[in-house]
Amino acid sequence: MFKRIDHVEIVTEDLDRSVKFYTDVLGFKVRARERIDRSSLGVRLDLAYLDLGGTSIELIKYGGSVAPAPTQEHLGYRMMALEVADMQSTIDYLKTKGVPITWGPRVREVAYARAEIRDPDGHSIELRHWFGRR
Repeated sequence: MFKRIDHVEIVTEDLDRSVKFYTDVLGFKVRARERIDRSSLGVRLDLAYLDLGGTSIELIKYGGSVAPAPTQEHLGYRMMALEVADMQSTIDYLKTKGVPITWGPRVREVAYARAEIRDPDGHSIELRHWFGRR
């Protein structure tokens, strides 16, 4: 059911500086960069996805010209993400264990489904089902 840690999200103050550190110093490779503009919510996200030996991180920079990071965010670790083989069977399994889904699932038709749970201390754990990946 649970396959591996999919990625770890890190909120950063300076995306370019962080990308440079992770690539130049630690040897990560840039897989993709993306900008999500949610002007209606007053939020813009600049994202960088980096890979190293099958491990991925997602660097997140809030703000820019739209708004600063939301008050509930902070620099550093944001959450761990676990890749799952099937979102619905995972949700069904978690219900049997008394673990509520705190967000989602949300489906991006061509790429993935995602949802979130929390550990006993309240730390978020994302569940990610990539379509077409085994």
